[in-house]
Amino acid sequence: MRRTIRGTLASTSAALVVLAVLAGCSTDVEEPADSAAESTSESTEEADSGDEGEWFVQADYDEQDEQRSATFEGPESEPWLQYIDGEMTDTSEYNSGGAKKVCFANASVSNPWRQTGFITMNQQLEALQDKGVISEMEVRDAQDDDNTQLADIDYFISEGNCDAFVISPNSTAAMTPGVERACETGKPVIVFDRGVETDCATTFIHPIGGYAWGIDTAEFLVDNLEEGDKVVALRILPGVDVLETRWAAAEKIFEENGIEAEDFFTGADPTEIKKIITDALNQGEVAGVWMDAGDGAVAAIEAFEDAGVDYPVMTGEDEMSFLRKWEETGLNGLAPVYSNFQWRTPLLAVEKIFAGEEVPKEWVLPQTPITEDERAEYLEANEGMPDGHYAKFGGEDLPGFPEAWQDR
Repeated sequence: MRRTIRGTLASTSAALVVLAVLAGCSTDVEEPADSAAESTSESTEEADSGDEGEWFVQADYDEQDEQRSATFEGPESEPWLQYIDGEMTDTSEYNSGGAKKVCFANASVSNPWRQTGFITMNQQLEALQDKGVISEMEVRDAQDDDNTQLADIDYFISEGNCDAFVISPNSTAAMTPGVERACETGKPVIVFDRGVETDCATTFIHPIGGYAWGIDTAEFLVDNLEEGDKVVALRILPGVDVLETRWAAAEKIFEENGIEAEDFFTGADPTEIKKIITDALNQGEVAGVWMDAGDGAVAAIEAFEDAGVDYPVMTGEDEMSFLRKWEETGLNGLAPVYSNFQWRTPLLAVEKIFAGEEVPKEWVLPQTPITEDERAEYLEANEGMPDGHYAKFGGEDLPGFPEAWQDR
């Protein structure tokens, strides 16, 4: 089963090593303009919505559909520690005292989603340093480049003196050999966010997945549109599994329900998004907008305003810019979530692993969209956060809240 996660954009040089040491590392760079320029070595093959293809696997679709209503183990107040019951990894061989060095090979910090997550990760690091669990986290940023990330992993293996490896892969297939080499060291390997094509890691951490996102969003649009209505689907880039499966699931549902959906790659460029929407409106009515990442949502909405036409039924994301524009306009919307709080989980997994506690082999975290009824609650809870912040970041109890997330 393949899963991956979203984009990055990096503002550090490929060879740059960022050390997050005892005091806890500062996080002022980052992430994502919610989707940004994610590079990938995989070719994109549009999958037939009905047939198995490179990016559509019926069994995975069915599994994630069921997981949307699954019961999660763990504390309800700490969703970053929750998981779906399943195979566990025995980590007793790693049980040892003393603070450990973590080596983190990051795909990038090129969009707001990744930026928000990396800040949360650094604040979780500070908390674990204070507890004496982690001594330092050495970070190498691949700037969305597969070859750079492979070199980063090899550097850590040969020179990093790492006690544990944390890897957020840039792309699915290309990073598989690097993850396998890290596994061969015998040290714990934690893969999160995007997936790879090996199960050698000690744990693979991710929210439910792209199919779940695609089902949530497409079903919302279908429920609020009529057969024959036109939907513009805005996609940030090809070849990343969690993004491809979002669209594969949505496309299947649109076709089954007679919705005319046309997809476009935007590179998360607001100017390109506006142009695509404007061109589509010039050709006729657009009833809905579907997005595989929400950082360009405001640009899409502004295109409707510029044209002087009714707002569409729309899905964005839990980025604050969309939540605020959604409230301001009163449009009929949904904010799907690719739980940003997952950036805490890899370091908490390190704590568990070196305490000899079992961890899920595949650590599936909750992934629940924000509805109109919940929007005000999340707007209030994140008041004062920048537009590129993600509402379900899950860092309210960490050191530095809220300033660390505000001063980015």
